Amino acid sequence: MLTTEQKELVKATVPILKESGVLLTDYFYKRMLSGNPELKHVFNLANQRNKKQQTALAMAVLAYAEHIEDPSVLMPVVDGIGHKHVSLNIRPEQYMIVGKHLIASIGEVLGEAATPALLEAWTAAYNQLASIMTGHEDGLYHQQVQRPGGWSGWKPFTIKKKQKESSEITSFYLVPTDGGPVADFIPGQYLSIRLFIPELGLLQPRQYSISNAPNGEYYRISVKKEGAPEPNPDGLISNRLHSHVQEGDIVEVTAPAGSFFLKDQGDHPAIFISGGVGQTPLMSMLEALIRTGSKKPKTWIYGCKDIDAHAFKDQLELWAKENKEVSKHIFYDTPPTPPHTEQAYQGWVDLDLLDEAILAPNADYYICGPAPFITKHMKALLEKGIRREAIHFEEFGPQTLSFNEN
Repeated sequence: MLTTEQKELVKATVPILKESGVLLTDYFYKRMLSGNPELKHVFNLANQRNKKQQTALAMAVLAYAEHIEDPSVLMPVVDGIGHKHVSLNIRPEQYMIVGKHLIASIGEVLGEAATPALLEAWTAAYNQLASIMTGHEDGLYHQQVQRPGGWSGWKPFTIKKKQKESSEITSFYLVPTDGGPVADFIPGQYLSIRLFIPELGLLQPRQYSISNAPNGEYYRISVKKEGAPEPNPDGLISNRLHSHVQEGDIVEVTAPAGSFFLKDQGDHPAIFISGGVGQTPLMSMLEALIRTGSKKPKTWIYGCKDIDAHAFKDQLELWAKENKEVSKHIFYDTPPTPPHTEQAYQGWVDLDLLDEAILAPNADYYICGPAPFITKHMKALLEKGIRREAIHFEEFGPQTLSFNEN
């Protein structure tokens, strides 16, 4: 339990964290992965390389320091991080390793400013945070194993089918190698997949949204082939799935997780906004609504570079044709030319080009994509008077975005 004096010491480090938080977390990760190289099998090296993981941790530590008097206000953040950790099979004993290196890093980076009292305060603060996180994650693990067919940790799955969806995206259909049942999930959630990378001599995990509605038969992930060449960590697993993994191969998978999912409440409209491979969790949501016979209006707003890169185009056309409640608004950087008949806007997704009646004030909005995409459309919706609590988003990779709920 933190004393009042310890809380004040932690809060006093807020200016330092604001100015040098990423410097501290970058030092911390290098120290930890050097001292405990086995954790290289756990952490996404691409997110280490591009500093997204360091930035996300710095923001989390800062938020915790700022709310040290009442950490309960951070529960939405704790929940999101907890789902990520459970998906990566993070366990309580690993928090002990992280704590050791984090406190040592604070002392080594701050130098003389890191007094024994300050380090003792941050040790108490970290132990409190670790207790909150592990307690929450224990509940999430429990939920996973309680589902019929649910499991904990890494489990072998077989690639039942590999299907090209566009010039960039390929789908992989996953079934349990042991022939067991396929556990249900909430539309919008994701899986972690782990592959051994010979070039690195490491196992590397990546998280991919499930792109189909629950069906009890398989999980489908739809993966974009990245432009970065191997063995560059960027796109390393995605590209390997495209080029090396074939039907019949076995991959390791963790149970579905994620706090971005369909809020299927009432008959008010659902509006889905995405670009590129960001459509994958939204495809799961839209299909689930259609499969359950929901009569609520469903609006699909989507953008990609050209018609050849448009995954699931035919499926969306079929859904819109067969369900009068489904409407779609497509944006292409390069518009199609005859004989294609696809009606599309030219350029990036721009909500200002849509009729105001499309953006219903009583709708739930779901946005998925990279941080700039989410920020742009979040701002546009708020400026149009849409309530913040009606806007839900998923940022691919470590969470670096935070929007006030009020």
